[in-house]
Amino acid sequence: MPLRALESRLPPGAVLTDASRFEPYAVDWRRKFFGRPLAVVFASSVSEVQEIVRWAQTHRVGLVPQGGNTGLSGGATPSTAGDQVVLSLSRMTRIRERDAHNKTITVDAGVTMQTVQDEAERLGLLFPLDLTARGSATIGGNLSTNAGGTAVLRYGNARALCLGLEVVTAQGEVWDGLRGLRKDNTGYDLRDLFIGSEGTLGIITGAVLALHPRPAGVMTALASVADARAAVLLLERAQGIAGANLTGFEFMTPLATDPVAVYFPQFAKPSLGEPSEACVLLEVSHPESAQEATRQLESVLQGALEEGLATDALVAQNMTQAKAFWNLREHVTFASAEDGPQVKFDIALPISSLAEFCEATTALLAQHFPGARAANFGHLGDGNLHFNVAAPEAMGAGLSREARHEAFGAYVKQNEDGIRRVVHDQVVKMNGSISAEHGLGQLRRDEAARYKSPIEMDLMQRLKNALDPLGILNPNKVLRLPSERA
Repeated sequence: MPLRALESRLPPGAVLTDASRFEPYAVDWRRKFFGRPLAVVFASSVSEVQEIVRWAQTHRVGLVPQGGNTGLSGGATPSTAGDQVVLSLSRMTRIRERDAHNKTITVDAGVTMQTVQDEAERLGLLFPLDLTARGSATIGGNLSTNAGGTAVLRYGNARALCLGLEVVTAQGEVWDGLRGLRKDNTGYDLRDLFIGSEGTLGIITGAVLALHPRPAGVMTALASVADARAAVLLLERAQGIAGANLTGFEFMTPLATDPVAVYFPQFAKPSLGEPSEACVLLEVSHPESAQEATRQLESVLQGALEEGLATDALVAQNMTQAKAFWNLREHVTFASAEDGPQVKFDIALPISSLAEFCEATTALLAQHFPGARAANFGHLGDGNLHFNVAAPEAMGAGLSREARHEAFGAYVKQNEDGIRRVVHDQVVKMNGSISAEHGLGQLRRDEAARYKSPIEMDLMQRLKNALDPLGILNPNKVLRLPSERA
């Protein structure tokens, strides 16, 4: 039995074969993808990852790397065939090095984002990558998907915050690229090759992360705006005044925020503008003082109100109010899940095209799917929107939660392909991307193949074949297995 050979190479308890305990590792966060692993194997060190990969090579077993299992594209979920092993790196939690002078921290892949944020704070520094799942999302997963979040506008995504990597290759070898350098122009950038590859080219086991100075003052506000067009103009004004000090700019339509008031009333949007208007969450961080952050933010808002870009605004008067504003934004996703299944989108567009996209796509959806609701929200400051589409509200009227979810789920199942085609066709037409920060996984794998050019798909496949010729690393993610292609 191949698993016995693996058990003999690892510490006791490292190989889980009890199927009754698989569920936390076999189902994705949104419960859209359900797998059936052969086993779940826990690695506690780089050498153990090597042993597991070598075993997989010998027995031709697919490995599905997994961190906190908080991904949103099914990239860490095994197949239903029962022939793949989930490789959990959640036990690799060592802080390897702290370097306050170089402003870096070196960590194992299983260290959570929250832990890195806390360690940076102890050093008097900032690790700006931030997601709602910060307490369980791991650095290895963040880098494998090139995670984004709410601070990309100022600090960039996960790729921009990683200076070096350690990777176990498909042959079980270790590439040690843990160099905390801002400049290293010595050939092909292997780091950037593995970041965003979702574990299909190599398994990230460690990383050197860049830290930043902590701002002296951070101020937050909510502004009411008519629509995405007004929000884009407000963004231009905010960047013109605050420049790089603008660290957050989140856009939310009423269809995105209204469910928060229903399911999480403690985080509901405060009274602001007209109910039919959208809102923007702005954050300004200043290196000198809170007074300067306040001055810049108030200057942005005052001019926006005078020019009609915003119709109302609230500036947080303390940390509690600022946290309340962010809680509204963070609970949009949770509230939509409570309301019922949706067709989820993670798109990126040139900021200059955002307003036109929202208007044109909403009109097309109304034409082809009458009553469908576009709950539009996201990181407008960096061009990333979560343009999610829900079933017509009337379908859930008077129903219990269970019955509503069943009705909405049936609508999504019947119309998902058509809705995706409408939205993604518009995205590509406007030179956008169908995945801004969630990755392809298995959710968008075939969509990417539809929209990418043949040469781009061929180059990606050549890379996969060169680095993982046996196809054991996260099979059928990002690229479809050759045996399953039409």
